[in-house]
Amino acid sequence: MNQPDALLATKLHIPRVRPGLVARRRLTDELNSGLYQDLTLVVAPAGYGKSIAVTQWAADIDHPVSWLSLDTQDNDPVRFWRHVLAALDAVRPGIAARVGPLAGPPPPPTFDGLVTALINDVAETPGGDDPDGRECVLVLDDYHLIGAEGVHASVRFLVQHRPPQLHIVVAGRADPSLGLAQLRARGQLKELRVAELRFSVEEAGELLQSTDAGRVRALGSSAVAALAARTEGWAAGLQLAALSLREQTDVEGFVAAFTGSHRYVLDYLTEEVLERQDAGIRQFLLETSVLERLSGSLCDAVTRRSDSQLVLEELDRSGLFLVQLDDVRGWWRYHHLFADLLRARLAQDHQRARVLHRRAASWYQEQGLTDDTIHHAVQAGDLDWAAQLIEEHFDTVFNLRGEQATIQSWLPSLPDEVVRGRPRLLLAQAQMAGMRGDLQVMEPLLDAAEEVAHVALDGPFEPTTGRSGSLLVNVPAMIALQRSYAAQLRGQPEPTAAYARKALDHLGPDEFMLSSAVDGFFAVAQWLRGELAEAEDAFEARIGWWRREGQITTTAWGDYCVARLQRGQGRLDASVRTCERALASAAVAGQSGAPPAAGPALVGLAAVAYERNDFKAAHDYAARGITLCRQFVHTPPLAAGLATLAWIRHVTGDRKGALQTMDEAGHFAPGPAGVLNPLPVQRARLLLAGGDVAAAAAWVQDAGISADQEVAYPRELEHLLLAKVLMAQGNPDRALVLLEALEAAAERQHRVGSLIDIRALLAIAAASASEESRAIAALTSALELGCGQRYVRVFVDQGPAMADLLGRLVSQRSDRRDGGVPLACIARIQGAFGRAAPRPPQSNLLEPLTSREREILSLLAAGTSNRGIAEELVVTVDTVKKHVSHVLRKLSAANRTEAVARGRELGELDLRD
Repeated sequence: MNQPDALLATKLHIPRVRPGLVARRRLTDELNSGLYQDLTLVVAPAGYGKSIAVTQWAADIDHPVSWLSLDTQDNDPVRFWRHVLAALDAVRPGIAARVGPLAGPPPPPTFDGLVTALINDVAETPGGDDPDGRECVLVLDDYHLIGAEGVHASVRFLVQHRPPQLHIVVAGRADPSLGLAQLRARGQLKELRVAELRFSVEEAGELLQSTDAGRVRALGSSAVAALAARTEGWAAGLQLAALSLREQTDVEGFVAAFTGSHRYVLDYLTEEVLERQDAGIRQFLLETSVLERLSGSLCDAVTRRSDSQLVLEELDRSGLFLVQLDDVRGWWRYHHLFADLLRARLAQDHQRARVLHRRAASWYQEQGLTDDTIHHAVQAGDLDWAAQLIEEHFDTVFNLRGEQATIQSWLPSLPDEVVRGRPRLLLAQAQMAGMRGDLQVMEPLLDAAEEVAHVALDGPFEPTTGRSGSLLVNVPAMIALQRSYAAQLRGQPEPTAAYARKALDHLGPDEFMLSSAVDGFFAVAQWLRGELAEAEDAFEARIGWWRREGQITTTAWGDYCVARLQRGQGRLDASVRTCERALASAAVAGQSGAPPAAGPALVGLAAVAYERNDFKAAHDYAARGITLCRQFVHTPPLAAGLATLAWIRHVTGDRKGALQTMDEAGHFAPGPAGVLNPLPVQRARLLLAGGDVAAAAAWVQDAGISADQEVAYPRELEHLLLAKVLMAQGNPDRALVLLEALEAAAERQHRVGSLIDIRALLAIAAASASEESRAIAALTSALELGCGQRYVRVFVDQGPAMADLLGRLVSQRSDRRDGGVPLACIARIQGAFGRAAPRPPQSNLLEPLTSREREILSLLAAGTSNRGIAEELVVTVDTVKKHVSHVLRKLSAANRTEAVARGRELGELDLRD
């Protein structure tokens, strides 16, 4: 087993129950009763025996137990969940392989999807040690070391949705951020705190006797009670007292002088314990206190001894606050309290501590353990070495392992003066800020990197990914690339292209990661210009290559962009085909266990299904896509999926839920509002659709949107919203002027998707301005553009004014089957108006119509023939006849005319049909 695997194994090792430990049956009973709650919490200060109590219980219960001893590095959610899965793998074999890929790379923006998969896997898969599917236990020890909200949120999700086959135990020194109040109120929290963990007089006597029976027998029961009282049942204090008793000649005097103050106990008894060791052992203890974990080889490297393994084994036998971390006596750690005391003593010799840390860093580097190497290099004061390590490993950790939180923990460990002199570290910080869309942090970092870019030329740089997989290998190119990204977030096409071109000029051979990004940024620049067909071609030119190179994530992102571009051109069918191609690329179409790369494609399908008024399909695609997109590195698809879900909820009457979902979507949309981040506009649109004109108008004003501005594609969404607000405020004339400008711009660039939206709005505005013929002409044009692709919601979401205008359009047609907009198309839209409202309660059909039968009924109301219906729905005439017969039977109608009348009477058709 290599060192990284061996160290991971120490984290998963259930601590050994030492022979002679006091059996605390009452604690075991308390913990057993917690099996019926969602969470067992064991919280107390250091030295109260939390881990020992849980260890004894784990050895006693008839349930498989998985154990994870946490450390500060587990604040990276990716690492945390990989370690949790490794722990569970011992009792649910294969779960790490089945669920682990959801941790990335790339890392997901949230871990709800991974936790959901874990929950389902535990619920469905019996463990190897538990063939009957009995409850297994997950112990998270030292949870107080976790401070990352990303970890807390995902553990809360696990606790809230805990399957009955899994019980969770959390042990630590402080209350974790896991929603304890809610669990407590529901009676789903079992708590063991100081009051429960304190040693009783009887238990204190057993502990003292097990340590040194001869001395304890000389104490008498009153002295034992005094020690228990003065330590307040504190296990560490009792254990320290027991160790000190070994050397006391005046046992009664020792007890009489003993105080219950923890600080005093530690100061006094540490001297009694530490100073009574021979000089060699005392030196070993102090020097190895710089280490979080101890092994013979590592301790030899730090102390320059050659017998560290023997010393560790002897210390283990003596019970000197050493905790064994495996079953083969290869790894230990000091009791946390004892280690703190040793380090405090060592800190008095600052220079010596630095030397020891440097030796530890060298050993860890030889073992390939980067995190520990960086930690000890920083503690040694060798900041340039630590900085170089971060730079060399950035791409591996960020791009390949997806542990972004690890990068976030590395960078603050270096002082600002070190970072400011190293362009690659500045670029690493800028990259992290860019992922959050935080331009205020990102751009000053790029300025600083540019000032010291020449430093990157002073020596060779060997990233652990090699040149082809590195972002930091070429500093000038990366600076230009990140400036291009900042311009994208601002919706600025020309700076986006100019900086991408500058990056291209700096690229060297074999710099694949950078060149791939440059190609994508050129395509985005065309997108921002409104050159949608050209942007589509540019993306397509690279997607095939990305797919052949196995770049699954990049390919999924490219397909998502192409599908959006196709929707912008009014080509919904093409968008569906692109999404289906993306699913096929991920090899997940219709399968469970889909990887995150399938998420953006499902979100794209949801958008089309919503536009076509197929709420069931839209909801299904969105739900599946959102779950997977929570694991996808790029957050805009997640935001888009949540936005679609918000609109579905709005249309079906859940306006509060719609706004909450839209607000959640906003958390995953980086940068200012615009083409690449439509969420702020979507939220304002949702407010307007709910009747809050004032809120929508306020957003438009705050965003600086005016009807006097020159229209441009990057702000088209904002201007469309402004037109809606103007109409809601009773200013259709001003809206018309704005919409005419938008229409002209869209016509020049052949953006059919924009034209459909613009002309639908223009029709409403013209009708409001009493320009009836213009309104009908605009609506007819919008319908002609949209009907072939089965657009529905772009019309229906305009509200009752559109329904009235459609009715007038139909009434003006002299021949219902002669040219113009297909009646089937109008019927489909009118039917959607009817279904968008709540069903009238008077409908008393014994057998309700299906969604397809209601669509058939709408087409019947429009006078469409069986053949016309077949062509419209892309089915055979025989299938149409079957549907019609079902409609007639359910409505108790003898013919079509009677069916339509009966449908209106029962609320199955809008009265306008």
